[in-house]
Parts: sequence; structure tokens; C-alpha cells
Amino acid sequence: MLSTLLLVPIAVLLDRLFGEPSKLHPLIGFGIYANKLESTLNGGKSHYIARFSKGCLAWGLAVIPITLLAYCLSHIGNELWHFIISAIFGWLAIGWKSLKEHGLAVINALNSNNMEDAKIRTSYLVSRDTSSLDETELSRATIESILENGSDAIIAPLFWLAILGAPGVVFYRLCNTLDAMWGYHNDRFEQFGKFTARVDDVLNYIPARLTALFYTLCGDTKMAWQAWHKQGKTWYSPNAGIVMAAGAGALQLSLGGTASYHGKVKQRPNLGYGNQATADDIKRAISLIDQSVYCFTVVALFSLLGIYSVTIIN
Repeated sequence: MLSTLLLVPIAVLLDRLFGEPSKLHPLIGFGIYANKLESTLNGGKSHYIARFSKGCLAWGLAVIPITLLAYCLSHIGNELWHFIISAIFGWLAIGWKSLKEHGLAVINALNSNNMEDAKIRTSYLVSRDTSSLDETELSRATIESILENGSDAIIAPLFWLAILGAPGVVFYRLCNTLDAMWGYHNDRFEQFGKFTARVDDVLNYIPARLTALFYTLCGDTKMAWQAWHKQGKTWYSPNAGIVMAAGAGALQLSLGGTASYHGKVKQRPNLGYGNQATADDIKRAISLIDQSVYCFTVVALFSLLGIYSVTIIN
């Protein structure tokens, strides 16, 4: 436990210094493998139970072997080897610097009045249609993605890294990636991706609430707390809802509302209170993420010191 807690600041530092690998990121290869599994097992028409079963099989084939490989790689050497390999896996699993860079790219495009570039940059962050969005809608979409990914791409992998080390963070990142690929509510993935989506919900339950807590402490505490507990539960995702609601309240912004996905308009609940989003608010959202990462890192370090002190006394 001592070594896994120390992995948190190391992984954060590595990400801050180097960001994600620009080429040959392991998740790219995993995505190709997952797509091949899905196209092989999810083709044709079949009963919904069969599609669900095939989804479970695909999840197992995608996640379990790689997680076992991560476990073996991190346990074949001494403690120093274990620590180094775990730190590398932790660094590869988080996307703090990358998320900030994507958000800043949208800001720069909006501030330059380059709406076409802003729409393209926003599309890298969201799955909704961006071609017809105006500045307010692009800002809102970007902020929603930043807030949600503050949990999914940063706090959650750091949490599982601190709890279970290399295999824990690899298991989480693979499951979360599959949810992003297969967790859609449409004819193709409704049953096939259901198991993957439920696993992701379970894995994100505690990290999402930690993230919402950090947002609440680092922003407008009263509004964040109110939005979290009154609006978070109205969202279609049990974890994303509370994260975005708390973030919206912390930033004193109105998020949610109508959005278009793959040509279909979706009426989403309203989240937060206050003003409509602007490009400047994207920068505020990035700052909220930064503060939350620092808070989590400090908590890990103080936990490490507390456990070490108790160990020395005993």
C-alpha cells in the first residue's frame, strides 16, 4: 500500500512532464484489437441474450489477458522493478496533460474566431455533432467533456493505481476504454456493450464521488453541493451526472440541455446554475481539474505519511 500510494505523485509528475506518447500509445493497439473482437463476435442478427453473452466474452478476451500480463510484468523482478513498471503503467493510463491541451486548443480557436477549427477541436473531445454549434454550445460541450474526463481519465485511474498498483490501473483503463467504444444505447451495442458499461459504472462509483468532492471543495462549494445532490441523479449516467453537476455548480455555470448525437436530438437534464459557458470558462474548468489533481495527490501523500508513521510507531 505504501508503494502504490507513492505511485500517484510519480505518475502525475510523469504526465505533467511528458504527457501521453504521441505515437505508439498502447491504447491505440488495444483499440484495434477491441474493434476486431467486436466485429467478429457482434456481427449478424441474434437474440439479445446471445448478444449480451458475446459481449461478456469479448470483454473477457480484451481485458483479462492484458491485465494478467501487467500483473506478471510488475512482479517478475524486485521491488524497484515493480515500482518502475507500475509508475509507467500509471503514467500511460492518465490523460491530464492531454485533456488540458485539447481544451486549450478549443479556447485558442474560439478566441481567434476560427469557428470551423473550434468545431473540429471540440469533436475530438465529444461524441455529439459539432458542425452546427455556436460559441456557447462549443464551450459548453468542451467543459462537460473536461469535467467528465477529470474523473474518467485522471482521478479514477489514479485511484485504482493507489489501491491496486499496475494491474489495477491497467484493468480500469481497459474497461473504461471499452465502455467508450461499446457503451452506446443503440441497436448494435445496447446488449453487446451492457456488461462492459456495468463494469465501468462499478469501477467509477467511488472515483466519481471523489472527483465531485474535489470539485465541490475547489470551486463554489455551496452551488456545487446543491447541484451534485439535486441534479446529479437526474442524469442518464450514475457517475457522470454527479461529476458534471458538481463541476457545473463549482464553476457557477449552466450545462446539460439539448444536444445532437449522430443526427438525433437528445433532451438532457440541466446541470448547474448560473451563466452560459464561454471560452474563458473552459480555462476555469481546466483550472478546476488542476486543483482537483493537486488535492488528490496531497491526499495520497498525507495517507502515505500517516501509514508510515503508524508503521514506525508500532
